[in-house]
Amino acid sequence: MTATRTAQAHPLLARLSIATHGSVVDGTVDGPSVVSLNPATGEPIASVRLASTVDLDGAIARAHSAFELWRDVPAPHRGEIIRLIGNEFRRLKEPLGELVSLEMGKIRAEGLGEVQETIDIADFAVGLSRQLYGLSMHSERARHRMFEQWQPLGPIGIITAFNFPCAVWGWNAMIAAVCGDTCIWKPSLFTPLTAIASNEIARRVMREQTLFTPHGVDPADVFTLVIGSDEAVGEPMLADRRLPLISATGSCRMGRRVAEVVGKRLGRTLLELGGNNAITVMADADIELVTRAVLFGAVGTAGQRCTSTRRLLVHEGIVERLIERLRAAYSSIPIGDPLNPKTLMGPLIDSRAVVAMRRAVETAVAQGCTVVCGGVEGIERAAAKPGNFVEPTILRVPRGTVPPITCEETFAPILYVFTVASLDEAIALQNGVDQGLSSAIFTDSVRSAERFLSAAGSDCGIANVNIGTSGAEIGGAFGGEKDTGGGRESGSDSWKAYMRRQTCTVNWGGDLPLAQGITFGT
Repeated sequence: MTATRTAQAHPLLARLSIATHGSVVDGTVDGPSVVSLNPATGEPIASVRLASTVDLDGAIARAHSAFELWRDVPAPHRGEIIRLIGNEFRRLKEPLGELVSLEMGKIRAEGLGEVQETIDIADFAVGLSRQLYGLSMHSERARHRMFEQWQPLGPIGIITAFNFPCAVWGWNAMIAAVCGDTCIWKPSLFTPLTAIASNEIARRVMREQTLFTPHGVDPADVFTLVIGSDEAVGEPMLADRRLPLISATGSCRMGRRVAEVVGKRLGRTLLELGGNNAITVMADADIELVTRAVLFGAVGTAGQRCTSTRRLLVHEGIVERLIERLRAAYSSIPIGDPLNPKTLMGPLIDSRAVVAMRRAVETAVAQGCTVVCGGVEGIERAAAKPGNFVEPTILRVPRGTVPPITCEETFAPILYVFTVASLDEAIALQNGVDQGLSSAIFTDSVRSAERFLSAAGSDCGIANVNIGTSGAEIGGAFGGEKDTGGGRESGSDSWKAYMRRQTCTVNWGGDLPLAQGITFGT
């Protein structure tokens, strides 16, 4: 492929000092490459060379060499280096956030917010570096001490999707690194420039360390980036036994493939896959609060979040009022250039996403849904401008039905509105899909809220009361159940996924008693 705009021509790349990076190419590219396109205009930003399987093999070897030394660095010292990396992301937050918006299409505020997530998880990791705790257990044998400790796991494979081209890597890499692991990152081919910039920021800080210099190992190889196709990089990465853990974010289809290949070699997986998230709205809910939550949840990032609100389960007593409020709110959403501070919704990632949204809307109508706003006509109106723009769509579902399309995840701003008569009906509808990521209820009733949060309530990994489905904080473990994959990233005790547990027993006595009172010989 050829990019008509060279790397040097774009000021964001120059501000981030990646214009002359070895993977970013000016003009014509010899060999396999990918062109990063601006989804708001369709124009090329820069070309990026694609790695081969040989390149991947070398990257894993370097990461393994770095791991053998990095794991011996005391965890608090690792935390100090992560602190410096977080500070460098702070310094470059604005140009990197704008690059996210340019390359992925989310609005500038969300692009900056995504970089802030990486900063926040770096801060979290710094504190974690002094809290990688194990338990002490009482032994049944006299003069024995029993305890558990956590050891670094090894080089970690990280596969990320286009919609969070910086933050999801940050969730994994900052925690894995502070745990003593090294990282090999395969980013989405839609967002290679953000990946290069993010990884290079971490590598620059690592290069300033002299930890491994006497051993001939580059400290920057704690963070390794391999941009390549599924065939050349993805599949070999999954099958490589040198990577004890593969953390993958993407579709349920992709997750099944990851689990199959990694499982065959008895490796570990951390999967963050699809979401078909619902908000339940009870009759006593604050309508203003609901409207704002749904607007961000369903329209934010143009519906391209795994936590986006896709279904709205509204009590029959307020459904008409809420639909009218949402119709008015949707009509006032500024759609356009994501770098314009007045824009609230940017484009979809590419033309195929636009086609997928149109097909989903047509299917929903064929299955009995009614367009409240947007729809195919809205998609056609948006198509009049360059780029991959659409209008957000609300579809009302016939009462008492569950059209099959509503059980699928379409990565676009489509909201299905169901009418329910009770909380039990809403919970049954919410849980009646294959995905189980995020959920929310709006109510002023403590009983309703607690019922929703009980074991018989939401079956999702995230359950919120009076806030929407989207916008999780890094302090809590992030992930979901069922087809969402079951993985947990970010906060809480998610760090344990990146380490191996070791149970230890020390005999400090002069005898050798056996457990369970067993005697063996004399």
